[in-house]
Amino acid sequence: MSDLEQRDNPYNVIQASRIYFLPNLMTAGNLFCGFGAVIKCIQARLLTDAGEYAQLHADLSWMMLYTHAVWLILLAVIFDSLDGRLARWGGRTSLFGAEFDSLADVVSFGVAPALMVFFLILAPREEYQWFRELGWVIAFVYLLCGAVRLARFNVITNPLLHRAEAESSKDFVGLPIPAAAGTVASLVLLLLNLTANAQQLRQWALTLPFILMLVSFLMVSTIRYPSFKQMNWETKIRFRNLVFVFIGLVLVVRLQEVALFFLFLAYIAYGLFAHYQRGVRHVQMRALRRKVVRMKQEVSE
Repeated sequence: MSDLEQRDNPYNVIQASRIYFLPNLMTAGNLFCGFGAVIKCIQARLLTDAGEYAQLHADLSWMMLYTHAVWLILLAVIFDSLDGRLARWGGRTSLFGAEFDSLADVVSFGVAPALMVFFLILAPREEYQWFRELGWVIAFVYLLCGAVRLARFNVITNPLLHRAEAESSKDFVGLPIPAAAGTVASLVLLLLNLTANAQQLRQWALTLPFILMLVSFLMVSTIRYPSFKQMNWETKIRFRNLVFVFIGLVLVVRLQEVALFFLFLAYIAYGLFAHYQRGVRHVQMRALRRKVVRMKQEVSE
């Protein structure tokens, strides 16, 4: 069997286990960033507690370490967006790459954000005693929903799954876990830059559990979100939209902390608004069909 024929059959043993360099290098970068973010969160937590570690690393700031963790998570988002594109552009997709990508995503976009929020605000503290029993549950629910989201994605994108034409949409079903992690991480980055001290940060960070639960629900929902997989070098765009994209990029560069959070928030809002519009159209179509049926009945009578 030729190499081309093997590539056409994703369940060929050789093809399924292929490890292509560039796509999997991006996935490895994703996993590395997620692991680095976990390490930074642990170090930041150790610095906030009096002890030998804090004395040995007096030159480090726990807020700086959380900031590093945020940027590592956001860098993992970039790596995650590149691995699939490189695989599709080069015709080097494999089942190994898909499974490796999901495992890396669990660490970078599941464990790392959950630990960050847990250490930053949900961990037991004197001023928030009611978080003692609830904090780890909220963080775990996020991690659980993220893992379920990834497992469902692997199932519905299985090459052998038979799907109807109406189900062949390129949109994501449920909020992608990189977008969920990016929302949480960018909010932490915003709070770290808006607050002057730890007390103010903990007060503002009380919004994190609600954001965590919101994105957890959206990940396992059936709300569709654009995947942008159809975008490539040949994608055409109107000049007006190009101007908007350019303005958005400038705002992200100039107002990093604020713009990044609202960029992820806009993505979430777009999916909710589009879902609402589809629901309205569906109700209108049902009403129209009932009206047509009644008109036919009246004519026949």
